[in-house]
Amino acid sequence: MTVRRAVVTGAGPSSIGRAVADLLTARGWDVVTTTRATLDLTDRRSVAAFAERYAARSERLDLLVNSAGIHLDLGSRWKEPQLVDGHEVHWRTNYLGTVDLTTALLPALLNAPSPTVLHVVSQLHERGTTDALLGRPTPYDSWAAYGTSKLGLVHHAAHLAQQYGDRGLRALAVHPGAVSTNIANRGLETRPVLRRLRNLALPLERRSLMTPADSARHLVQIATDPDAGSGYYRKSRPTEPAPAAADLTARSALLQATEEWLSAR
Repeated sequence: MTVRRAVVTGAGPSSIGRAVADLLTARGWDVVTTTRATLDLTDRRSVAAFAERYAARSERLDLLVNSAGIHLDLGSRWKEPQLVDGHEVHWRTNYLGTVDLTTALLPALLNAPSPTVLHVVSQLHERGTTDALLGRPTPYDSWAAYGTSKLGLVHHAAHLAQQYGDRGLRALAVHPGAVSTNIANRGLETRPVLRRLRNLALPLERRSLMTPADSARHLVQIATDPDAGSGYYRKSRPTEPAPAAADLTARSALLQATEEWLSAR
């Protein structure tokens, strides 16, 4: 039998991505994982180099799980957007970086008989706005910026399904559930008091939230179910996304702007 191949980003310790990779490996998949040390989504050269290394390793990719992402400034202290490469940091990392990587790996994905792209998004895409999505001036809020980056990925998954569905590609945007991970620690790096309080609350958090392994079971279930169609999912259930994700005019404008960015070198 042909071994199925996957790339899972954001697979650092105690992460959803790591748990997804471990579960796929246990099921016999050949899995390539990335962390920020091996793939920097804010660096186009790093993305291109990773795609080249993967192409040299295999011409086929059955599953791409885009789990890498950031959620900073959990205390809402930022009054102005923090820029990376000229873009708001959440947008540059979570949306543009993920789209860049997915586009670079599309040739390998389309060489697979039934490829799947899974964007790990968030219910917080509901906090994203079309104005922010299209770069219109809006009062800055880091939580809304994070939500907008995930809203963009919901649009991108729908675009992939429409563009490449006739070639067998499934595109999923999946809210993984409320999960206890280390992502919040980076958002509290400059808030030592809040970080200490969070560490004290970790036992309760871990009892009330899902573990990365719990979430991974949902993600792997939907990613490997051949009968599951493209779309937005909460855990492993198909669900309607926020109304802003159905704005086709905004989607078209977003994709045009994204294509222009991808073409710029």
